[in-house]
Amino acid sequence: MDARLNYFADPTAGKVLKYFMSAGKALKDSPLPAATQELVALRVSQINGCAVCIDMHTKEAAAAGETSVRLNLVAAWREATVFTEAERAAFELAEEGTRVADAAGGVSDKVWAYAAQHFDEEQLTALVILVSFMNAANRLNIISRQPAGDYEPGQFH
Repeated sequence: MDARLNYFADPTAGKVLKYFMSAGKALKDSPLPAATQELVALRVSQINGCAVCIDMHTKEAAAAGETSVRLNLVAAWREATVFTEAERAAFELAEEGTRVADAAGGVSDKVWAYAAQHFDEEQLTALVILVSFMNAANRLNIISRQPAGDYEPGQFH
């Protein structure tokens, strides 16, 4: 499969993606735990069907020491016993934040309160921005049909 657009060759995309990737770097440096960030990025990408981001975040998480059991169970996290309560709260917020069109009310007060039990305000802010960032990244890749499978951990750092 060939991509419809080459973001790296386009001058406008180059200007915009410089700032977009800078935002991603700022998220990496946030106090939201790195493992939570990769797992949430993976879950959002699974929901949206973004193969490039699934490839990237699975490999980045594995390179950082995440187990294959946990990575394989992200899609079925509700029934899995391998995630912390904080990770479960992050998954739930990420799912409601990603499925805003399906859940007309957006993120429910119940889900927000559950996340707030596990994350401080700075971490919650990073989590909300991460969910929004991943939804944007997923759409950039899906719309232009970016092919997946060749990502190497650390490729964009």
